[in-house]
Amino acid sequence: MDPVRTAQDIKSMKTRGALKIAIAAAKSLRDYSDGYSGGQDKFLKDLERNGRILKNSRPTAVSLPNAVNYVIYMAKNTPDRKELVGKIDDFMDEQRGALERIAEIGSKRIEEGDTILTHCNSMTALETIRAAWDSGKKITVVATETRPRHQGYLTSKYMAKHRIPVTLIIDSAVRFAMRKLDVDKVLIGADTVCANGAVINKIGTSQVALVAKESNVPVMCACETIKFSPETMLGELVEIEDRDHREIRGPIRGVKMLNPAFDFTPPEYVDVIVTEDGIISPYMAYEVLRDKFSWDLKKHG
Repeated sequence: MDPVRTAQDIKSMKTRGALKIAIAAAKSLRDYSDGYSGGQDKFLKDLERNGRILKNSRPTAVSLPNAVNYVIYMAKNTPDRKELVGKIDDFMDEQRGALERIAEIGSKRIEEGDTILTHCNSMTALETIRAAWDSGKKITVVATETRPRHQGYLTSKYMAKHRIPVTLIIDSAVRFAMRKLDVDKVLIGADTVCANGAVINKIGTSQVALVAKESNVPVMCACETIKFSPETMLGELVEIEDRDHREIRGPIRGVKMLNPAFDFTPPEYVDVIVTEDGIISPYMAYEVLRDKFSWDLKKHG
């Protein structure tokens, strides 16, 4: 699929999920590179133009600019087009492998009999729960509805499909359910992890984490390192997307609406982050960025 169409699908949320977005963007640039017949200078200019289109489609999901920037970095250092395509293929395979590795590592932190509360529809979190279930652990899941797009319905369907016991709750019942359903752990995904360890995830995540803190319930974030934001090391702020207000309800005369897609959860409300490289404290995010994104940070001098 071409980059413009891919960007449209990302913006409309036809393609959603931080990892899927990153892979879709990389694949569109891979296909574009594979079919390009012009010279290298024009190719790089056109690639960067398409990269900007992709990056503008979802401002908060940092996996998207990370993937695009890495493809462009490889293109500038790999003049042979076929070799570049192979490197992009390797990059996409690494991202898919990261999901499997996180599920394997994170599932070991889930214990027999645990009740796990999850928010939104993070495939990384879902696969971690499934890996624990498939290992023979008898667990139950509590899924939040996750308004306004109701991603919690998708989470519940996923659990039911794999015969994992699940209870779907409305978002405002989190504090009630945390105690009523004896939640043992909260497991979330992430769209972005900042240099200070703050987690940016679906709106409502910070409230879930706050309730968990009050209830002494540990919060675990399952997140690929491609979702760590190198720009936050340089003082850049992450833009929080304000989505179409019609997702909430039709307009009401004289009423303003606010529909942020994400919120910030401070690092002190997250116990651990599970990455493909292992389990870290949120406060180690800076070290991950320094090790994983040195190629990106160099361009800023």
